[in-house]
Amino acid sequence: MTLPTAMLFDLDGTILDDGDRRTVLLEVATEQRALLGSHDPARVANRLEDAFAAFWSDPTRHRIARFGLAEARLGVVTEVFVDLDLQPDAARAFSETFNKRRAQATTLFLGARDTLVSIRAQGVRLALVTNGPSDTQRAKIERFTLADLFDHIQIEGECGFGKPEDQAYHHALAILGVRAQETWMIGDHLEWEVAAPQRHGIYAVWHDPYARGLPAGTAVRPDRIITRFADLLG
Repeated sequence: MTLPTAMLFDLDGTILDDGDRRTVLLEVATEQRALLGSHDPARVANRLEDAFAAFWSDPTRHRIARFGLAEARLGVVTEVFVDLDLQPDAARAFSETFNKRRAQATTLFLGARDTLVSIRAQGVRLALVTNGPSDTQRAKIERFTLADLFDHIQIEGECGFGKPEDQAYHHALAILGVRAQETWMIGDHLEWEVAAPQRHGIYAVWHDPYARGLPAGTAVRPDRIITRFADLLG
């Protein structure tokens, strides 16, 4: 496969895997069933997954809440628990366990490091373009020793803009010294890493690690879909 001159990579859900949210919610609900009264853990987990999906689907809310992730998660869990006539203290305990579980579960997707090393060795210029606060994202980059794999690291909390703002893509292209038409964007978010970069002429690769397929009714069409990171090499 012919590789482009440059690639822009998302971090969370693309290079780093913090577990399937629905699965983690069910695991925590099952373990913490004492907090749930008479409610079935699977039902609670499904309610929480639906609530999280709705919460993060709002772009304006997402832009604000991702800088206070723990507080945002607690708010969603509390709202669901109150609706189920469960105590706020139970919501806090559940949310704390959920946060710890996702942090502990975070790891590199299988083949991610080797694939990045191989791509870089072929002369492709690489940029990491991630949203979120500086301290949180820098900690992940350091924990998984990712810094040396990229020519440019761009974190929303440091530069003041993030995906899907136009400047996020223009800035990365300018730093790498490449044109949109010779660049790929790789990520798991259909708006930030597919639709938005496509509007700028960037080739968009959607990472679908759990092989769910495109959501029903979406108008977004990635230029390419991969379910394994190593598939970038063909």
